[in-house]
Amino acid sequence: MKPSSSSIPRSSPQPLILIVEDDPEIADILSRYLERSNYRTVTAADGDMALMHAAKLKPDLLLLDLNLPARDGFAVLSALRVDGETPVIVVSAMDDDLDKLSALRIGADDYVTKPFNPNEVVARVAAVLRRGRSAEARTLRLGAITLDLDAHRAAGPNGTIELTPSEFSLLSHLMRHTGRVFSRDDLLDACLGHSEAMDRTVDSHLSNLRRKLADSEAEIWIRTVRGVGYRLDSV
Repeated sequence: MKPSSSSIPRSSPQPLILIVEDDPEIADILSRYLERSNYRTVTAADGDMALMHAAKLKPDLLLLDLNLPARDGFAVLSALRVDGETPVIVVSAMDDDLDKLSALRIGADDYVTKPFNPNEVVARVAAVLRRGRSAEARTLRLGAITLDLDAHRAAGPNGTIELTPSEFSLLSHLMRHTGRVFSRDDLLDACLGHSEAMDRTVDSHLSNLRRKLADSEAEIWIRTVRGVGYRLDSV
């Protein structure tokens, strides 16, 4: 393996790509081209090792061959999709349309056939990661609460939380800045600036929001910091 899983610096800002490939020459080519583009890489030569690395290292993306020892790529992909949504690009000599459709239906994000242009694979990696970052930016999560900013929907452990537009705006602002204290005026300007609301209106919205969060059993709380303002906590 190049490099070993123990050598991966977990605090490094560069995305980590797990290359699952039993041909060492192909794995080395992919690794070298990716590292030239400022990605970190780790390799696995069989399906079982791939799942071990995925669980331990939490890679940002997998490049996955389908013809693998121990456990084939379809089985690896299926196992990954049970537990999460780590992006996967299949890189395989299997060019039959049925194989491609099967991989995509199981949850592959892209499919590249061998022989391939290494620069194209790097470009595909960048595109998939970019899509993932864009989608993530439109979703906020804290504790058991999820806000879908595009759908304007809030969900908690007990399902959908019905919020007014003002409540949604306040909650999304607080979730973006967890642990920071905001005064009434701060929240009024940031969340209700296009209304005729007065600062005491913020108190009313937050009171209703507190009740709805409590009813949802979300285990996040809007704290009052006396003489200062409000803070959102998840502990």
